[in-house]
Amino acid sequence: MDYSADAKQIIKHVGGDENINTLIHCMTRLRFTLKDESKADTKALEDMDVTIKVMKAQGQYQVVIGNKVTDVFNAILDVLPRLN
Repeated sequence: MDYSADAKQIIKHVGGDENINTLIHCMTRLRFTLKDESKADTKALEDMDVTIKVMKAQGQYQVVIGNKVTDVFNAILDVLPRLN
């Protein structure tokens, strides 16, 4: 399945490329460190079909994806290779 459109929307809704410091993932979540969390649109992210929930914890802005997280993570890296 192609997650490139979802990746672009996630990037947009976390405040764009310029707002992302780092991105890692765990078993179910994308874990962003953002320059300014107020630029992120939590509601828009939660309204996406690919996302389950958005959380803020441990200094991270976490987007819960579920078992497709690796595919979505890789799609984001395809769009923003500097995060790799």
